[in-house]
Amino acid sequence: MNLVSLLDADAVAELLVERFSGTDTAGQKAELFARAARALVDAGVGPGEGVHAFFVPGRVEVLGKHTDYAGGRSMIAALERGFCIVAHPRTDARVRVLAVAMHESLDCQCAPELEVPHGTWTNYPMTVVRRLARNFGAGLRGADIAFVSDLPPASGMSSSSALMVGTYLALAEHNRLAERAIFRRHIGDPLELAAYLGTIENGQSFGELEGDRGVGTFGGSEDHTAILCSRTGHFGQFSYCPARFERYLSVPDGYVLALGFSGVVAEKTGAAQAQYNRASALVSAMVDHWREATGHDEIYLADVLASDPAALGQLRELLASVVGGTFTAENLVTRLEHFVGENEQIVGPAGDALAAGDLEVFGRLVDRSQELTTDLLQNQVPQTVALAKMAREAGAQAASAFGAGFGGSVWALVESEKVDRFLIDWAEAYGLAYSSEAQRAGFYSSQAGPAAFALAQ
Repeated sequence: MNLVSLLDADAVAELLVERFSGTDTAGQKAELFARAARALVDAGVGPGEGVHAFFVPGRVEVLGKHTDYAGGRSMIAALERGFCIVAHPRTDARVRVLAVAMHESLDCQCAPELEVPHGTWTNYPMTVVRRLARNFGAGLRGADIAFVSDLPPASGMSSSSALMVGTYLALAEHNRLAERAIFRRHIGDPLELAAYLGTIENGQSFGELEGDRGVGTFGGSEDHTAILCSRTGHFGQFSYCPARFERYLSVPDGYVLALGFSGVVAEKTGAAQAQYNRASALVSAMVDHWREATGHDEIYLADVLASDPAALGQLRELLASVVGGTFTAENLVTRLEHFVGENEQIVGPAGDALAAGDLEVFGRLVDRSQELTTDLLQNQVPQTVALAKMAREAGAQAASAFGAGFGGSVWALVESEKVDRFLIDWAEAYGLAYSSEAQRAGFYSSQAGPAAFALAQ
C-alpha cells in the first residue's frame, strides 16, 4: 500500500472492521492511521511511496502478576487500544521515528554501537534498533516510522512494549529478517518471537542472538506474548521460560473489560524502575540460594519448585534461615509465598472456573490475587487498591490491578449492557476518594482484542 491509500480513512475502516468489535472502533483506528500517514507526508515522504502499516495492541494482565520471568504462568489478553504505525522503508541505515501526538521525534542510525539514552520514550525504539543491528549484522536498512497511540502512557497497559514490538515489525518486514538463517534457527512462530522480543527489552541473550543492555527493566515476555499471540474474544493462558501456550478461554458472553487508569503513572524509570526490578531480583536471589545450598542447576523458580515434591518445603526452610545479603529472610519468604499463591493456586483454577462458566468462583480467585498482590508482592498503591474495591462494589464480576505495579490501572469484568453506567459510577466514586489523581485518570471499555497485525489492502 502507499501513503495515499492510508489517508482515505473510510477505506481503511473497511479493512479494519472485521478485526475489531464494531464499526466505531474500526473508524477510530482508521483516523489514527491517517494521522500517522499525514505525519510522514509532512516529514517529506512522497504520498505515492510504498509503506507498511501495523496495529500493535496494548495488553491487560488478567492474572499472573510478576510470574513470567520466574518461569510461571499468566492469563492475558490484547486490548482494542494500541499503536497505529506507518513505516516507509529507506535504502540507507537511517531510522526516523515520529511520535505524532507528542510532536516529538528521534533520528538515529541502525548501528550496533548506537548510544541509547534512558529516561525517555526514545529508549524503547532505539533499543530495538541497536539490538537488531547487533543480532543481524551490518547492512540493515532503516525506515521512517510514524505512530499514533490511543493507549494512556505509563498506565500499565504495556505501551512501552507495544512501541518496541511495533518498531521491530517495521524494521523486520523491510529487512526480511524472517528469511535469514539465524532467525529461522531460533524463531519459528509468534510465541518464540515474543520470547525474543522479551530479551530485547530485558537485555538477555536468545540463543545465538546475543543480548545487550536492554531498556533497564528485568522482566519477561508476558507483554510481548499478549501483543503477538492473543485471540480476539479470548483470554490466553501461557507459561514462560520457555514460552508455552496452554489454552485460550472465551470471555463470557455478554461481558466486556472495563479499564480504570488510576492517574498514578507506572513509569519504569527512576525509583519506580528500582521497585519493579526488586521483585525480579528477589526471585533471582531465591534461585541463587537454592543452587548454592543444593548443588542443583535450575535457572527459574518454577523449575526449582517442579524439581521435587519436597522442593517447596525445602526452599521455605532454606530461605527462612538466610542471614545477611541483599535481602532478608522475611523478604525472600514473602516473595516465594506470593509466587506460589499466584502461580500455582490462582491462575490455573481461575482458568478452570472461567472455562466452566463459574464466574462466582472466578471472581473470588481474582479477589484473592488482588489480596496477595497487595499484602505479599507489595507493588500496589492505595489508588489501585481502591479502584479494584470500588469496581467490585459497583457490580463488576471480577476486578484486579495489573501490570508492573506502583501505579497503573485496574481491569474489571462487566456486563456489556451495563458498562457505560458502570464506568460513570466507577469514575465518580474514584473522584470522591482521590480528587487530585482523578484529574489524570481515565476510564475505558474494551473487548479482548486482536494480536498485532499488518494492514493489507
